[in-house]
Amino acid sequence: RAHLPAHFEESNLTPALTMGCDDTSLAALATAGLTAESIASICGIAGEFSGTDYDYGVNALAATAELANGLNHAYMLISAFLVFFMQAGFAMLCAGSVRSKNVMNILIKNVLDACVGCMAFYFFGWGVAYGVDDDGEASSVIGAGSFFLAKNKANGGFSDWKGFLFQWAFAAAAATITSGAMAERTQFAAYLGYSFLLTAFVYPVVVHWVWDSNGWMSAWGGDDSNALSVIDFAGSGVVHMTGGVAGLMGAIMVGPRTGRFGPDGKPVPMPGHNAALVVLGTFILWVGWYGFNPGSQLAIADGVSALVTARVAVITTLAAAAGGVTAMVLHYSLYKVWDLIAVCNGVLAGLVSITAGCPVIEPYAAVIAGAGGAVILWATGKLLLKLKIDDPLEAFAVHGACGAWAVIFVGLFATEGYVAQAYGAPWGSKPEYGIFYGGSGALLGNQILEVFMIFVWVGVTMGGFFFSMKVAGLLRSSPEEEALGLDESKHGGSAYNMEKV
Repeated sequence: RAHLPAHFEESNLTPALTMGCDDTSLAALATAGLTAESIASICGIAGEFSGTDYDYGVNALAATAELANGLNHAYMLISAFLVFFMQAGFAMLCAGSVRSKNVMNILIKNVLDACVGCMAFYFFGWGVAYGVDDDGEASSVIGAGSFFLAKNKANGGFSDWKGFLFQWAFAAAAATITSGAMAERTQFAAYLGYSFLLTAFVYPVVVHWVWDSNGWMSAWGGDDSNALSVIDFAGSGVVHMTGGVAGLMGAIMVGPRTGRFGPDGKPVPMPGHNAALVVLGTFILWVGWYGFNPGSQLAIADGVSALVTARVAVITTLAAAAGGVTAMVLHYSLYKVWDLIAVCNGVLAGLVSITAGCPVIEPYAAVIAGAGGAVILWATGKLLLKLKIDDPLEAFAVHGACGAWAVIFVGLFATEGYVAQAYGAPWGSKPEYGIFYGGSGALLGNQILEVFMIFVWVGVTMGGFFFSMKVAGLLRSSPEEEALGLDESKHGGSAYNMEKV
């Protein structure tokens, strides 16, 4: 209270001439993001003041709306900071998962994800994802304005600063996922090229489809119903599948690391050099996911948003834990080893597996999602090795395959009540939810369509890019550079300068 602006102090509020909420107050509360239930509660209290009570009226209601708006802004910014901090987790995870001779190479790529991704998203990405033209319109396929965050007649000057920061952090995460699949043998110029393309165009198009109110799969169209609406709350498909499929295309085009497969075609182990960094990265990512998933509610000031946010945090935690435990049991059952790296990847698989459906499923279903993700991670990893596709960080298995599993899982286990609470009825008058709860199957069909479209769109665009770079001789490092290590050959020395005393 002491930190409120002076004009919000009780002593400075003039008594209202009318009781309850007038149209101005109702509009202010709605603009702040409060639900109809919360507005009714506030206005009901305001209308109960008697003549002997201090009547806050319109001034206090405006103050409440402004305070709620500020709280929602702060919540989104803090969530964006947490998501951006995940870049540190990716950096540690990647560094620990590669050989010591390639640590600086993978780390500079992680740093540049943030830098190149920011420039690309500023130049084009935001406009492709959320931009509108001078009439405030955009197609259902791609955005149409606000490039370079420029002013136009519709926006009157860019003002969604919190939205840009939050979405840029997500875009950078998608690019970082891709780099892990191509680690230890990719040319630096090729990396810069695909990082820019992914965050400027490929990823923002998927964002527009699913998260922009104009998108053809969007559940956020306001009063306009959309029979193709999907539930991908925090981006198992939008972010993780996009990054994972891009990584798969890159890994196929660049080929396996030298020596990864023996003359008989069997995989040769190439373990990372530092398990401690892998564990540190995993924990940082887990913490960052509390910005990723709960933060995707985009508000916390009203009762319903606070409830959804808290439930999402718990559901996220359950899935992560289930993924880690399942991976541990699975690997011990098969190999009689308590595999630390497998447990870390299992945790990440569980987190990816819950990101799409975290606000709409029950706690027991979160355990199933996380455990299923760990199994899919293992099976996908085995399949890629069978196909001689080398993915050093299992980026496609964790993010691509588990991302697809997460999106489809929603069509099976989403509950009617939770869907209504988090999404309302974007499909029209008829609610849609998981088939295991009596749903019609329409939602499941939409979820499968999302998986298919992301795979095709990202596979074609990024696969085409990587193929063109390969043909131009700009994709893979030379055998000599790879043998020496990319740190020595490209970055001026080793990441570890340990001199003998």
